[in-house]
Amino acid sequence: MNKSVITGLLLLAQTAAFAQQKPNIIWLMAEDMSLDLECYGMKAVKTPVLNKMANEGVRFDHCYVTNSICSPSRSSMMVGVHQLKINAQNHRSNRDVPLDTHYKPFTSYLRQAGYTCILGNHAVMGLGRKIDVNFEHESIGEWDGKTKFGIFDKYDTFEKADQPFFAQIQLLASHRGDWWNGIRAQSAHPVNPDSVQLPAYMADHPVTRLDWAKYLDQIEYLDNEIGGIFKELADKGMADNTIVIFIGDNGRCNIRGKGYLFDPGLHIPLIVYYPKALKGGTVRNDVVCSTDITATILDFAGCKVPEYMDGQPLFSKDFKRDYVFGARDLWDEIMEKSRAVTSADWKYIRNDKPEIPYDAHQAYLEFYRPAVHIMRKLYAEGKLNEAQKPFFMPTKPAEELYDLKNDPQELHNLANNTKYAAQLNRLRAKTKAFEASNKAVSSVFHPEDPGATEVLAWVKKEKPELYQQMCDGVEIGLQTLTKAYKAKKGNKNGKKENNAE
Repeated sequence: MNKSVITGLLLLAQTAAFAQQKPNIIWLMAEDMSLDLECYGMKAVKTPVLNKMANEGVRFDHCYVTNSICSPSRSSMMVGVHQLKINAQNHRSNRDVPLDTHYKPFTSYLRQAGYTCILGNHAVMGLGRKIDVNFEHESIGEWDGKTKFGIFDKYDTFEKADQPFFAQIQLLASHRGDWWNGIRAQSAHPVNPDSVQLPAYMADHPVTRLDWAKYLDQIEYLDNEIGGIFKELADKGMADNTIVIFIGDNGRCNIRGKGYLFDPGLHIPLIVYYPKALKGGTVRNDVVCSTDITATILDFAGCKVPEYMDGQPLFSKDFKRDYVFGARDLWDEIMEKSRAVTSADWKYIRNDKPEIPYDAHQAYLEFYRPAVHIMRKLYAEGKLNEAQKPFFMPTKPAEELYDLKNDPQELHNLANNTKYAAQLNRLRAKTKAFEASNKAVSSVFHPEDPGATEVLAWVKKEKPELYQQMCDGVEIGLQTLTKAYKAKKGNKNGKKENNAE
């Protein structure tokens, strides 16, 4: 055999061996979840698999997303920079606008390093494969950012032939959906509503307790799903060389959670499991941003973290972060503009549209927040306490300041307390500085039409009994009703066309 051929084969063998030494990486992304796991101290929920991950891995207690809504948050994590910088801050917008060529999805760098990038579907009811970013993209295919916009290489399955692989696996159950009742019904041990512990800003009512119990049922379901993923890794002989990262994409979908810059909207779980290299049972209390997770994945893969990225590798010896800069902008039909800075001890929120109340009657949320409907009634009847009233006021404060050490539920706004004027001024200036350093690359604004607004109007007009059930705290099924509305609308359009003929 020719000497150069032999040398080439040896090099290929060495390259293959090196590639197999690189760790596989699985990013488990649970939808709409705050720190509501047993290992974080949440009462009434059982999460044995995630407990094991935390006991044998590293649990982060102060990880925050940059936006409390899925698509801006995911855009930030996919690129590794704040969503404002890449003009991806408005929910479900600019899906026809290419990402500025200065930036790339982080999977591009993983591919260059020899990784197979997989978009996983281990989700309830066969749903999943969610990317949900606010720039032009395709799920599968090549990426050049100009004519090719593919982010992943394949769907769902990971095999030894894919090694090293990166898999982003969606855990959909905890997202509000028509499946919540079904999952609760099939549970062998549904969470007892009498056992849940509600936060102080929520009214104690049978509907709010049941709603919270259903949410915890979903968390138990996805914990079981994660157990299945670990079993698959073991069965395929890949468990020892696979890093598993668990996060939420934003906070829980309930009062003060998803869509808001309070702690339940921005504060997410983060567990990194890799017993081969990380000391088990470690708890990190330093402040972490979701873009740091992006940088950490690249670091695990042996990739150089691009200079433009905001994130830092979490296990670097010089990792240090004092603040996370949060922002809330468009969500469906509600055009908001709020900014926040979170440190280990303090939270500052600036609301540029104080005339828009927290409870803005957004159509999507009307279908999916029983607690809002119940508490609206209690507010009108004067039955909410001082911790519960602010969410239902006709306006919100222009500025908010919270002492997180002494007031972790953010119940006491100190912005107008002169005793804290210096702290307010410092965080106000810090927020302005963050905003100035994250100016968008463009002002293009192409939002999608939110379908829930039409469906809600139709339900109010055509199905008043169902609407009344909604107002009484029943989730009447947005997805099912959307299909019914579209079918009826299609029939009407068809009749008009036939009449015209």
